[in-house]
Amino acid sequence: MAEQYGSIAAIGRLLGEVEALLKQPSVQMELGKRGINSSIALLAAQGLALYMEGNRVPAHEDFATPAEEIRTRLEVPPSR
Repeated sequence: MAEQYGSIAAIGRLLGEVEALLKQPSVQMELGKRGINSSIALLAAQGLALYMEGNRVPAHEDFATPAEEIRTRLEVPPSR
């Protein structure tokens, strides 16, 4: 990975902080109370970090999983 400077480096640091927060049990509990799966959120954050680094293929893979998981969780069984 090329060394990053300025705004891009700042975004990378912030995304690192977001990842660290998403790994904290207290944050995971708070998100869980809101119906948010912290593992899915972490994977999405990691995908964004990869994308910002220019790693588009692995970013696509990391984004695809959370998108599918969220879509699946939003599906409502058909009414009878």
